[in-house]
This record gives sequence, structure tokens and C-alpha cells, in this order.
Amino acid sequence: MTKEIKLLFLGGIGEIGKNMTVLEYENDMLIIDAGLSFPSSDEMPGIDYVIPDYTYLIQNKEKIKGIILTHGHEDHIGALPYLLKDINVPVYGSNLTIALVQHKLTEQKIENVKLNKVLPSDIVTLGNLTIEFIRVTHSIAGCFAIAITTPKGVVFFTGDFKIDQTPIDGKRSDLARIAELGTKGVLLMLQDSTNVERDGYTMSERTVGENLDQIFAANVTKRILVATFASNIHRIQQIINCAIKYGRRIAFSGRSMENIAKIAANIKELNYPFSSIVDIDKISAVPIDKLCIITTGTQGEPESALSRMSMNDFKKVSINANDTIIISASSIPGNEKMIYKLINNLSRLGADVLYDSLRAVHVSGHACREELKMMLALVRPNFFIPMHGEYRHLKKHVELAELMGVPKENTKIPELGRIYGVSRAQIVAREKVQSGNIMLDGNLQENSEVLIRDRKTISEDGIVIVIVTLSQNDESINPPIIIMRGTIMPENLLETIKDSIVSHFATTGVTEIDVTDAKSVVRRIVSKIIFNQFKRRVMVIPIVIEV
Repeated sequence: MTKEIKLLFLGGIGEIGKNMTVLEYENDMLIIDAGLSFPSSDEMPGIDYVIPDYTYLIQNKEKIKGIILTHGHEDHIGALPYLLKDINVPVYGSNLTIALVQHKLTEQKIENVKLNKVLPSDIVTLGNLTIEFIRVTHSIAGCFAIAITTPKGVVFFTGDFKIDQTPIDGKRSDLARIAELGTKGVLLMLQDSTNVERDGYTMSERTVGENLDQIFAANVTKRILVATFASNIHRIQQIINCAIKYGRRIAFSGRSMENIAKIAANIKELNYPFSSIVDIDKISAVPIDKLCIITTGTQGEPESALSRMSMNDFKKVSINANDTIIISASSIPGNEKMIYKLINNLSRLGADVLYDSLRAVHVSGHACREELKMMLALVRPNFFIPMHGEYRHLKKHVELAELMGVPKENTKIPELGRIYGVSRAQIVAREKVQSGNIMLDGNLQENSEVLIRDRKTISEDGIVIVIVTLSQNDESINPPIIIMRGTIMPENLLETIKDSIVSHFATTGVTEIDVTDAKSVVRRIVSKIIFNQFKRRVMVIPIVIEV
């Protein structure tokens, strides 16, 4: 077989989140991003985070030359502390990205990882692969597109991007370098698909600042709280600028907000006089019309600072009619119900709540269709694969690439866990490898779908624990003890269950009975009786004790 580039997607395909892509050529392998996702409680009850199943990487860790990070969002770096425990290889990213990674590794007590800060236009060679870091704009500072030169040609990753001509830090996307790569020839392009369904261009981040200024001017007698993503440094900078302009001191609320604001200030990505900052524990000394609180909780997360404020469960801040609250973020799909609950609770407490459908207090960090078309026109790839999107996004993106001149046979809608071989002549789907989700519940890691199914069953239908004591000496069985949680049954049905179990073992005998078989019998008897009565399947846990 002709030597080819291999591409493998372990996350970020058919979903928004937990991005992880692998590029391999002969004995050299790179990992591009290592992210997590935040599942809803309906989808995965009790699960804190989800990271990609990276079994394939562990199996091939001797080939891995490094981890390349496009930017510092959680869906691109959140899985690193777990991955680096198993695969210790050099990590490359921008100043802010590496600072955020360093904080994570320090928290997890992970040492001896080689973290490498790179600048726009830097070039790093790892084995047969040469990686160029190209500046792009997004909703966090320090974002890169990645051009990887292989013996077969250039593979170009846009990363998460939009084409913002007036970015807050004045650092525009390096479209000239991207166009130069396109002129020289790009074998394969992989592009962010998040906003492929949105026509036009994404608005500049600066428009949010202008609207925030108007809101601050109209609420000079009120306390102002602004909720935004902790990683959106440019948004936080604009909020700080407005607060200082109108003579307000600033308090950060929420652990991630406090941490990231401190990290960004230390490396000069956030700029403000330290005298303008007040500790959240000391805000009572500041008049309400001289205070701005910047907080987490835009998605209505139950334990976030803003959600706790909305439930009167945050000792440092009590919400009332003297508050104007700005939710400066869009809803992540699946979080709409929690967000509207949050808005309702804040409004019920008397606050004036402003959010994106009322005022333009948020803009996306992802390119819309015209920007995607512009990037395709600049790069002019031979082959195209969309990434960072649900299936409908990926399908629309392939259609857009065809519209821009990429032949249909030169595109692929990728599949999670599938390896794709790319040569100068073709792009071909190869074998599948182990992939999927690793679910994190506190310090526990679990990749079993059975765990989620059981939790959903318990939450929806309840649980019945049946304790049966068998006596081998006199071949008798005592009446079972039945404990119910999340379900209620009439007393006569409980008696029927007990009588059926006793009757069964009285008939079959209990001498030398196998405990595993006894559990199966108890589960079958109880499940059948409950289903016949209620037409639902409660989880039954039998406990058999031999005495």
C-alpha cells in the first residue's frame, strides 16, 4: 500500500465538545487537542465530565511525538490531565493556553510534563512532521490554526475561529499566511463546523462592548452583575473597561472565574488596575451603584455562582430589585431549560435580567457561512473533512465545500473512531478503532453505558432491594425484607412478592443452592410481579444471605 497520512477522530465529531484528533504518518503521531464535554443531567445523571476514550493512544504511545493545542477552551484542553497521566509527551500551545494547562496540572498534582509556549508563525518539527502555528481570532486569546507539513503534503486545521476584523486585542487572523499556504497547495483541510447553518458573518466582539456600555450608562443607580464564560478573556476585558469607565469596582465570583482572571492578569492578557478589584467577601463595603460583579453560571449550572444567587443560596450576594443582571453568553444546546429556570428565578427576586434575545450582549466565537466560504477560498484544499459539529453541521459543511469547488469524492463526513487514509490521489475510510466516552464521576472513571442506563432507570422508575435469608441447616427461608426507594407499592403487593419468593424456595428447596442462581430467581419473581401490576420495569437488587 502507498504510504498515506492517517487521520483519526476520537472526539468532536457528531457532537460539540471533547475534541481530540490524531494525525499519523509512518511512526510519527500527533494529538491535536484533548478536550472534555459537560453532559446534561438528563443525558448522563451524576456524571461530571466526559472525555474521549483514548485506548488507541495508549496502545500506540511510543509513536506519539507531542500534543498540539489550538486554544485554551475546556472542550480542547479539559482531558489533558487524564491523558498526560497515561501518556507523558511534550505539549505545545500559546502563552494563555499553556498557563491554563499549567494551572490544571498543578491542581491535579501532575509534574514533569514538558509544556512549550509557542508564538504565531512559530514552526516546530516533530519527527517527519512540521507544525506551523498561525494566529486566528476566536472567543479566547491565543488561538491557532495549525498547518502540518507531511511528506505527502500539507494538512490544515482551522481550529475554532471567526474572521473578526476589529478584535479587542488588535490581533487579527493571519489571512495573508493562510492564503500563501493555499497558493503553494494544501492537501487536506479540516474546518470548524459549529455555525455552518448561520448565514452571513459573525459580528465582531467589539459590538458587545458597545452594547454593554449602553447598559452600564442606563443603570448608574443599580448594582450590575455580568455572567459570562470564564475563558472569554476579551469579553471580561470589555466588562472591566465599562466598569472602570463608570466608576465601579469589580468583584470576580465563581472559582473558575477567579482562577482564570488571575492567570490572564499575570500574563498580561487581562489589563486593569489592581486597585479596581474587590474581593467578593468584602463587597458589602462598596455602594451598590459602585460595584460590578463578574460571575460564572451562564448555563444555569446548579452549583454555579449565579444559580446559587438565584436560589438565595449564596451568602455573599443577595439578589433584589436593585440589581441589573446581564447574561452575556449563548445557550449550549441542551441547557435551555436550566437557563430559563435561572432567568425566571432571578426575575422573581426582582432583578432586571438582560440576555441575548433581548439585547445583543453576546456574539459567537465561531465562523458563519460567509467566513467559512472565505477560508475555503483562501486555502483551496484538494480534500476536505468537516469537524467540530453535530452530524447535521458536518453534512451542511460538506455541501458548502462542494459549492466552493471541492469535488464531492474528495470530501468525507467523518465517523468517530474511524481511521481515514489520505494520499495525493485519494481519501479513503479505513478500519475502526476503540472509541467513545469515558465518564468522570468525581475521581472515578467509567466507560460503561450500563452505568448510565442503570442510573436513568433508578431516577425514572425507582429501585427495590429484596433481602432474602436462606438457612442451609433446616432448609427454610425467612420472609424477605423489601426496601423501596423512588417507588411506592401497596401492602398487598408486597405480601404477594414475599409469599411468591417463600413459595418458590419451599418447593425447590434451598439445600446447596447457588447464591448467584438464587439472586436470579428473586430478581425474576419480583420483576415479573411488578411489571404485571404497573407495566414498568423497576430496578430490582436481590441480596441473598446464607446462614
